[in-house]
Amino acid sequence: MKDVLLSIISAIVENQDAIEIKEETQEDGVNYVVTVAKEDMGRVIGKNGKVIRAIRNVMKIPAIKNNTKIFVTLAEIPQE
Repeated sequence: MKDVLLSIISAIVENQDAIEIKEETQEDGVNYVVTVAKEDMGRVIGKNGKVIRAIRNVMKIPAIKNNTKIFVTLAEIPQE
């Protein structure tokens, strides 16, 4: 499932080398924490959050097949 998320995110962003996905296992499912370059954050969120909402909806499909829950979280990059 991490591979599916990586392919979706890499199709959206321009700086593909900055993509980092951490998998955190929780008792009610799996949380994927996605970190992208600062300039690509707007592309991943989209206007009014439509893109990230669509990514979360697409990721529900493999989760339902595996009978688990998936959460997709965007990590903030600290200001320098």
